[in-house]
Amino acid sequence: MTATVIKPSVINPPAMLGMLGGGQLGRFFVIAAHELGYKVTVLDPDQNSPAGKIADVHICANFDDALALKKMADTCQAVTTEFENVPAKSLEKLALATTVRPSAACVSIAQHRVLEKNFIKDAGLPVAPFVVINSANDLPNDTNTIYPAILKVARFGYDGKGQARVKNQADAKQAFTEFKQETCVLEQMLALDLEVSVVLARDSMGNIATFPTAENSHLNGILDISIVPARCSEVIKANAQELAKKLAEKLDYVGVMGVEFFVVGSQLLVNEIAPRPHNSGHYTIDACITNQFEQQVRAMTGLALGDGSLHSNAVMVNILGDSWVNNLEPLWNKALAHASLKLHLYSKHEPRKARKMGHFTVIGKNKKAILNAALIARSELNIGLS
Repeated sequence: MTATVIKPSVINPPAMLGMLGGGQLGRFFVIAAHELGYKVTVLDPDQNSPAGKIADVHICANFDDALALKKMADTCQAVTTEFENVPAKSLEKLALATTVRPSAACVSIAQHRVLEKNFIKDAGLPVAPFVVINSANDLPNDTNTIYPAILKVARFGYDGKGQARVKNQADAKQAFTEFKQETCVLEQMLALDLEVSVVLARDSMGNIATFPTAENSHLNGILDISIVPARCSEVIKANAQELAKKLAEKLDYVGVMGVEFFVVGSQLLVNEIAPRPHNSGHYTIDACITNQFEQQVRAMTGLALGDGSLHSNAVMVNILGDSWVNNLEPLWNKALAHASLKLHLYSKHEPRKARKMGHFTVIGKNKKAILNAALIARSELNIGLS
């Protein structure tokens, strides 16, 4: 992988595409790619990875394995990723020989909270007040208005992992010690009215297709429910769309990206960037003309982006390993008795507490009716009860 190759502007089926990561996002990508006639190679070290099970080729190796990367570069006409913690150097190596979307530079920013926060701020977009913590000496004293706050590790934190709520400097010092004094971001805890997100696709020509703004609620730091369209003002929804577009343009991003926002009164603040399809965008599989995973295929291959419009209102609910009470399979028949419910299980090897095992989406025209059905099914599947 030393010589730069000429990369085609459009990659047509039945070309081989590459996916770094074998989780549920990769699995949905494989499904979308197959439906469009492409083949897929998945690189993931887990022999039981959900995406690897259905890929045309599963390279069972680490993400920085030189031989695995060479095989992918030699056989795949384009490569993407399903999670932000893939080594950026692996993407850089692959980009010497094949098309890589999104770029290593974009992924690098999204996988480090300090780079991410500073990029968002420097781009002129609003963020919550924050302080970069490289050592205990950087922790503000109790007179600082940043408290109460959330201390977040700069790298490898997701789904509430690597985060601690702190009331004062003493709490922050203790949490910083527990995080092994890794670089962190100390972010002011805000009185949130709402959390929303926007998933979009941007192609190499700069065209952008957005999905409707979703309203999100979390349980123990993990996304629990997404409601689409979000139950907030049209101004907030439209502003979220515009800020997400601006971020994608500033990054010169190519691919599918999720952007999370905090809503505080009439103010909208950018929380995080996900350089991949997003959990809150799962509703697009059943409720939109083109889903986020098909858009991911389209963006990476140079095809025209699809229409992301809603054809139905939607409520999406995550299913975690907690639903397997006493290791017993949940009663799927109860959930599927709701005629407008769409169930998606990820074929993971074993259920574990807080592990994302699947999701369901209830779709329909009546917003109250689908929310009610989703909440009933959520209870029937033991979600949020443990």
